[in-house]
Amino acid sequence: MRGIASVLFLFLFFPVSGQEKAVIRGKVTDGKTGQPMMEVNISADGKSGTISDSTGSYKLFLSPGRYNISFYFVGYETLSESVSAGKGESVELNVRMKASTKVLDEVVVSAGRYEQKLSDVTVSMEVLKARQISNQNITSLDMILEKTSGINILDGQASIRGGSGYSYGAGSRVLMLVDDMPMIAGDAGDIKWNYLPVENINQVEVVKGASSVLYGSSALNGVIHLRNRFPGDDPETEVTLFGGGYLKPRRQEMAWWDRTPVFGGATFSHLRKIGNLDVMLSGNFFQDNGYREKEWEKRGRGNLNLRYRFKKVPGLTAGVSSSIMFIHASDFLLWQNADSGAYRQNPVSVAPYSGIRYNVDPYIEYLMGKGGKHTLKTRVFTLGNVNEDSTKSSQSRTLYTDYRYQKNFHNGIVWSSGISITSSKIEGNFFENHNSANFAVYSQVDARLGEKIKLSGGVRWEMNRLDGEFYNALPVLRTGVNYQVATATFLRGSVGQGYRFPSLAEKYASAEVGGLKIFPNHDLQPEKGWSAEIGVKQGLSLGNWKGFADLALFQTRYSEMIEYTFGMYLPDSIKVPSFKYLGFKALNIGNARITGAELTITGEATYGPVVLRIISGYTFMQPIDIDKMAAGGSEPDAYILKYRHKHALKADFEAEMKRFLIGASFNYTSRMVNVDKVFTDSFTGNLFLPGYPDYRKNNNSSYLVMDLRFALNISKFIRINLIVRNLLNKEYIGRPGDIGPPRNMTLQLRVKF
Repeated sequence: MRGIASVLFLFLFFPVSGQEKAVIRGKVTDGKTGQPMMEVNISADGKSGTISDSTGSYKLFLSPGRYNISFYFVGYETLSESVSAGKGESVELNVRMKASTKVLDEVVVSAGRYEQKLSDVTVSMEVLKARQISNQNITSLDMILEKTSGINILDGQASIRGGSGYSYGAGSRVLMLVDDMPMIAGDAGDIKWNYLPVENINQVEVVKGASSVLYGSSALNGVIHLRNRFPGDDPETEVTLFGGGYLKPRRQEMAWWDRTPVFGGATFSHLRKIGNLDVMLSGNFFQDNGYREKEWEKRGRGNLNLRYRFKKVPGLTAGVSSSIMFIHASDFLLWQNADSGAYRQNPVSVAPYSGIRYNVDPYIEYLMGKGGKHTLKTRVFTLGNVNEDSTKSSQSRTLYTDYRYQKNFHNGIVWSSGISITSSKIEGNFFENHNSANFAVYSQVDARLGEKIKLSGGVRWEMNRLDGEFYNALPVLRTGVNYQVATATFLRGSVGQGYRFPSLAEKYASAEVGGLKIFPNHDLQPEKGWSAEIGVKQGLSLGNWKGFADLALFQTRYSEMIEYTFGMYLPDSIKVPSFKYLGFKALNIGNARITGAELTITGEATYGPVVLRIISGYTFMQPIDIDKMAAGGSEPDAYILKYRHKHALKADFEAEMKRFLIGASFNYTSRMVNVDKVFTDSFTGNLFLPGYPDYRKNNNSSYLVMDLRFALNISKFIRINLIVRNLLNKEYIGRPGDIGPPRNMTLQLRVKF
């Protein structure tokens, strides 16, 4: 009887209790577009809370009384409404949220694989907007990254804060992502910059420092994340036509051409909604005759992204993104000599090639109630190159799969965990046939303590296999904290471990280019390391000026660091030295430390009809080979890592007034301290790169490259841009034998409708 009474008590008591509750319900929409907003955090007096669903709807069950209901979403102004509800009463409260215009409220994803404010992240980040890319007629993403604070692109290889040097096109310590998925070649492990869809960028996010916990191998030095845009309520189409040419270099004897080398192309993009289907279609054609002899490029690329939101299953989204590119090109590697032949190709250095590259990325996402989200993303990425010299042809195919579960708790905790699987296969004469596989599990938690402190911590366990050989499993950790000291002052600190497995090219590539031999190294081991930083981000508000300043002190450490090293590499069966075995091989050279500081200032001001914008940054780096420094030596800077600079200052200024725009960018780089000694030695240097030893002695100094741009808005839909690159016609050099382009001009016509 006592049990039956208890059951009756439950049935009778709880319905009555529920009827005494007050209900506050409603819908959250975007104040500009009117679209429903999901995953908005909603709280009553900062305590009881919920999250809006995929239709923007929400419900709060509260005791009768008066409450202050707050609505919070990253990138939007926090909204608060006061409301009263009596016993058993249901009150409707619909709100329209307004996007924030504060720079510190800018939304980023890459730091934690979920949306958060730039001011909240625990690591250093840079954000590049689509406006910067279109205004400067960027045809390849590396062109704009080279102008970004803390980033250096050396002959296509990315380095963040001195973390990488030059490795002859093989391997990358910086991971390239497109919409949260890796876009790294399966063979060389490098980034194909000209393949990335710059014509449809929403924004580019750069994470500085080891990011292996969330992103795995190749994120040892940081992450570059290209995020595509999707349509709004109104269809949008944009077409761009451009053309230009290279002018004579400062040393006119270097100009090998009789007619000015020209370049040109076209891009288009179209975005629209068709019911619940989002459609993005874009394309690009580019042709460059090249400022260097026998270096040219023709390419065409198309992109199609589809996203469908299921009406009958709220919260379920599926889609597919795809790109395909055809390319026919010839690259430049070695000059003929340092004088009149500096822009002339060594005739035996390269051969033209043709290729096709494509990726197909199906994905599905399900937003559950109470802040849970399941995401499954996959990618097939294929690269094929056929050289006129068929011995250097190859094809690679890489398959990525990433499943992630994310839970947003009402108390400000975000938990993300997932499984990632990657497999690559290469075929061809250049590498022969090889395959690799990678398996990883990861988890990260971001938590807010009160209103001012945000903590972040994560772990990843990863295992790699190359041709059946397993590497030891590598667990890595990261942790970070962000403390809001004052209204617009944020102090942060972070420590993260990282690692990189050797690329297939570093282990197996065997080649000879212009007398330079590349030897394989089957015994190459993974490189490991960690990076740490402390930083402060200070919001600026001086009259009409709005922006922020960011100061970071950082240190990166590497062990078993991989560097291509010149030497005599005799097979075990050969005892007599021979020039036949002289060349480069990827080796685990030992330990390295990079210490430095970085200051960036970003802001915008409006004075009447004039809008001023500035993006600037100074980076100081001290990249040291610890083992060389311990060995001692009298030569100054002998222990500085190869292919690094100590100082870099980059700035971009822009002024826009009604129909007119003028902008200028400045890139100051100090001298490159060390390169491979084979190029500076009077005998071997002149053998491989005639004239380079003397050229380096006379020209290894700091340099400043300045670009200028003008724009005229003919109408609301038509804009004409004139871009002058290397305005001062400065002669500057990156890796040995690679002199940068002379002054060149581009005329661009952009039409939006």
